[in-house]
Amino acid sequence: MVFRSHMDAALAQAKAAAARGEVPVGAVIAGPDGVVAQAGNRTRELNDPTAHAEILAIRAASAALGQERLTGYDLYVTLEPCPMCATAISHARIARLYYGAADPKSGGVAQGPRIFSHDQCHHVPEIYDGIGGSAAADLLRDFFAARR
Repeated sequence: MVFRSHMDAALAQAKAAAARGEVPVGAVIAGPDGVVAQAGNRTRELNDPTAHAEILAIRAASAALGQERLTGYDLYVTLEPCPMCATAISHARIARLYYGAADPKSGGVAQGPRIFSHDQCHHVPEIYDGIGGSAAADLLRDFFAARR
């Protein structure tokens, strides 16, 4: 099997989120047949604190596939998932997690609570960090600099 990254599509979703005034985070879920879902943050637009890119992508993929478990599917996200999203990734049984920028303030994978290292964690995906990390970090930095 040849590895094909979908981080460019996740970055496009992050840019679209920024254009809507949302924190620029994008996510893509892909499987053996390609991309099944993609989303960017919509917390402000939907007035929903759970409308993170990862959660929206998981919801869309589950709806498209007609199943709550995404076994064998990969998640590409531009920023290290927060604890809420990491828990959802575990419950969805995502096979592989690829993320771009680290999130020292709110991350839940390699930072903070490290959700996947807890005994209560139902499933631990394979984790690959730093994929498109510079582009994702630049996008976030520019977004917040423009608001200060």
